[in-house]
Amino acid sequence: MSQLKMGFRWFGSKDDDISLSQIRQIPGTKQVVGALFDVPVGAVWPQAEIDALKRKVTDAGLKLEVIESVNIHDDIKIGLPSRDQYIANYIQTIKNLSKAGIKVICYNFMPVFDWLRTDLHHQLADGSNAMMYEQSKLPHDPEALMAQMKMGSRGFSLPGWEPERLAALKDLFAAYKDVDEEKLVANCKYFLDAIMPTCEKYDVRMAMHPDDPPKPLFGLPRIYKNVADMRRIEELHESRYNGFTICTGSLGENPANDLPAIIREFVPKDRVPFMHVRNIKFVNKQGDFHESAHPSSEGSLDMFEIMKALHDTNYDGYIRPDHGRNIWNEDGRPGYGLYDRALGITYLTGLWEALEKM
Repeated sequence: MSQLKMGFRWFGSKDDDISLSQIRQIPGTKQVVGALFDVPVGAVWPQAEIDALKRKVTDAGLKLEVIESVNIHDDIKIGLPSRDQYIANYIQTIKNLSKAGIKVICYNFMPVFDWLRTDLHHQLADGSNAMMYEQSKLPHDPEALMAQMKMGSRGFSLPGWEPERLAALKDLFAAYKDVDEEKLVANCKYFLDAIMPTCEKYDVRMAMHPDDPPKPLFGLPRIYKNVADMRRIEELHESRYNGFTICTGSLGENPANDLPAIIREFVPKDRVPFMHVRNIKFVNKQGDFHESAHPSSEGSLDMFEIMKALHDTNYDGYIRPDHGRNIWNEDGRPGYGLYDRALGITYLTGLWEALEKM
């Protein structure tokens, strides 16, 4: 049967309290999911810096085969004439990553905001804290949300929230004012058509991450919210290199999304090189939620059925636990502490072992 390539997201020695030696001690964890976080969005990732990251990971006894993320410049998403230069830069980055043995690039096509929550440290009954989203607490002013996220980050950088890009938030919103869902899809197709020949030649698979939350916010379009969106993205370019990151938390934030069914549709078509597997807990009928521990009993998603769907479809791709709580007095990056994600890996690999022996 298939073997999971279990990984752990790492933000680098300059900006992560978690060490590679700690990651290596998590049973079943052989991969680091990493990135270069100091390269401006749209710039070419330097080969020397990629190679240095690779050496650091391999010297620690781990593998680096998945990058999360090579973020896409807004000019590409908006469809400005300058997009062709940024796409050329992206293509060169794909080539450079391939030379370092990278097999998958996780990315998203979300306008302005990569992801958002209304509370980064919601206190839970057990004494832990986790990220939470409450629609009624979402500020009407995006700049107020920015300030809220910055305060909640407690000095940590937040993935996808590049301060230099978001500094001119009003200008960024103005640039997107004529970009509706149809145009964003067309711009995504333009991007995929341009990069896919390079992906195929250099054997690097693209894995689009779902919108988080999976619905339009602040008048901005979202194009990866549900299975219908996935079918549309799949048709934008017919290639196994045009794939998905199935994030059970992000897609699961919409109760209408049938996660096992989505897995059973797209894994057999070889369109899922990367999985984020996490749980969430709905707190009301309006769809407000907080992140939870990974086990089914702690949230609203059936993690056994999710893992069973992966097992039944012989999934052998890359996988990692996703947002966890801060537990045991850890005060780490929101969603990305050590202990709860390590527990998540132990739980997921335990489910997999049981499925293998059934």
